[in-house]
Parts: sequence; structure tokens; C-alpha cells
Amino acid sequence: MTKDLFHMPAELLSGDSLINSLQDLPDYNEGIREADEATRLMQSTDIYKVYYPSVMSIEIYNKLYLATALSLKKKNSRLATIQKNVNYSSIHEQSAYRGIIGGADSFSIIGTSGIGKSSAIQKAIELISPHRYIEFENSKIIPCLQVQCPFDASPKGMLLSVLKSVDDCIGTDYYKRSQRTSITTDILIGTVGQVCINHIGLLIIDEIQHVSGQKNGVTLINLITQLINISGVSICMVGTEESVIFFEKAQQLARRTLGMRYGQIPYDDYFKKLCEILYSYQYTRKYTELTDVTIRWLYEHTGGIISVLVSIIHDANEIAILSGKEQLSIEVLSEAYDKRITMLHSYIMTDRVKHARTRRALVKTEPLSDYIETAEYKTLPEMVLLAKNQGVDAVKLISKYITIEEVEC
Repeated sequence: MTKDLFHMPAELLSGDSLINSLQDLPDYNEGIREADEATRLMQSTDIYKVYYPSVMSIEIYNKLYLATALSLKKKNSRLATIQKNVNYSSIHEQSAYRGIIGGADSFSIIGTSGIGKSSAIQKAIELISPHRYIEFENSKIIPCLQVQCPFDASPKGMLLSVLKSVDDCIGTDYYKRSQRTSITTDILIGTVGQVCINHIGLLIIDEIQHVSGQKNGVTLINLITQLINISGVSICMVGTEESVIFFEKAQQLARRTLGMRYGQIPYDDYFKKLCEILYSYQYTRKYTELTDVTIRWLYEHTGGIISVLVSIIHDANEIAILSGKEQLSIEVLSEAYDKRITMLHSYIMTDRVKHARTRRALVKTEPLSDYIETAEYKTLPEMVLLAKNQGVDAVKLISKYITIEEVEC
């Protein structure tokens, strides 16, 4: 039985210890509100540093930890040694590469832009590997290496990006040695396979949605699969929902990218707690209490997208300070929404419509037959008033008399 020589650089955390380790709340002193304008404006950027872990954060941490552990466990196996020899021969003889190690797999983390995927991944990497690499018998191994998918989904560009990132981390010169114009993708993939076996635990490829709409997309995904087979490393592909359409085109693509998928966060206790934390970082002269009405407003004007929520609260602080209003009122929040995130309005409005529909579905409804047959209402205001008095859904009542079609705006 082979003795495990490679160990995870940090233990697997869980429960409160994991939450506390992931959480990042910058120090805040209420006295800052008495400081001069320039000081307060500079200090307000701490809002962007706030990180409050969600269920997604915990799931991503556990997935990345276990995938890294699986890869590191293979490093000193008999099959890994055989694979190194096969890869070496293939590089020099320019023959086909054969996957021997096996057992590793690819998975994906797909989610709406701005919900905190990248932050969750970065926090997880920091906990999994407190140092950039670990050393064993004159070999440097990077537990988690994160690279970007090329914008044109170039297979060769992807492979060179891996080599460049490894060089930057452990001081090797693989990238420089692979810059020959005569080098082919087939030879390059063997080199990267060797580098993965020798130096990489988990390979994370971010912005994988770039494969969508590119002629090299399928080729790149097939290359990633071959890289798994000849290196044994686990590969995580991270991207937005645009990549889902691409992966669903064929079964072999969908199978290789099974994983976790996330949308906007719902209006729940987590969102309310996050609002409370962010709202506690106030840099205006006057302190404003956070109310349920404000929380509801924030949800409807951010669509459950964390990055937008953070931006609105930060910009509202900035606007309040610069304008002299010096408080985080709904008026100032609205000004931040109208002036600072105009380009996102069309996306957020879609989510607000969906949220409004959900709330409408939860409205208490009562049988309408008790009163609609005997009452004759000729105007919409009268119907709306009746619905309000009866505690029923106005849309449902009006639809009894006229045809209503709901559309997203």
C-alpha cells in the first residue's frame, strides 16, 4: 500500500470555525463620522472589503478542499510515476498521449455575475492554502492554481496561461521555454500535463463563459478533458450562466461540467443580515437606522446581486457626504441607484418584476364569487379599492372582467 506523502496544507474547517474564518469585517469606529470630508470618503472604501459568507461560500469551500485533497493524494502514486514517463516519451517522440492516472474529474461553479463567486473562491483558496505553495523533496506544489480562460477560447493560449501562472508562483521558466514558434498544441499539452503532475493540485479556470460563441469552444473543453486524463488533477470551471447554453448543446459537454449553479440570493435572513452589516458602515454625520422598508427597497433595487448592493450603499455614503445631506435616506439611496448604476437598470428591473410576481402569489386570496357577481364596477380605481378592502389580489379581481397579460419591462 502506497504511503501518502502529500498532505493538505490546512485542515478541513466546518461550523462556526469555518464561518469565522471566511468572514471579513473591517474595523469600524463610529468616531469616523466626525472626521473631515476627505478622511470619511477614503475610509468609506472599507465597505468593499466586507465579506459575510453565505451557503454558497460554504459549499464552494468544501468542494474545492475535497477536490484539492483528491489531486494531492495522487501525486505520489505508482500511476502518477508511470504517467510522468508516458508524458515525457510523448513529448519527445511526438506520439499520442495516453491517460493512465484517471479518477479525477472536472466540475463547474456557474452563477449570475456579481453574486460573489470569485470572492468565495478566493476566500476558500486562502483557507485551503495559507501559503502560495508547499514544498516536498525539492518540489514545489501549488495546492490551488487559478487562471483565466482566454477571451477567444484559444487552446494554446489556455495552456500558456497555465505555464505563466506556475512560473509566477514558484519561479520556474516553463513559459519561456515554451515560447518557440515551432511548438505545437499537442506538444504543449504534454508539457502542461507534466507541470500539473509535478506542481498543481487543483486547477481553477475562471471566466469559462468565453467558450460560448467561439469556434474554439468545444476544442478547448476537449483539451481540458485530455489534460485531466494525462495529469490526474481536478479541474474547476467557473463562469456565468452564459456558459450553460454552450454546455447543454451536447451530452459529453454537459457531463464534463456537472457542478454547482447559483442565482441571485433570495429575500431571506441572509440578505437582511448582510444589509445590517453593510449599513453599519456609515460615514455620514447623521446615523440612519435600517428599517424593514429600507431592506425591502434595497432588495428590489439590487435584484439580489451582492455587488450591486455593496455599490449602492457605498455610493450613497459618498453622495450624502459630497452633497451635504449627511444621512443614508431612501432619497440618497435612490440617487445612487439612478446616477451610479444606470447601465444595470434593465437587468435589475427584470428581477424586480419577478420578485413582485412572487409577492403577488403570496397575497392572501379569498373566493371572489361572493361579491363579484352582484357588484358592478365600471372603473379600475373602484376595482382596486374593492380588492384592497377585501384583502385580495387586485390583478386577479380585474382579470375577471378584462383580459390582462403580464409582461416584463
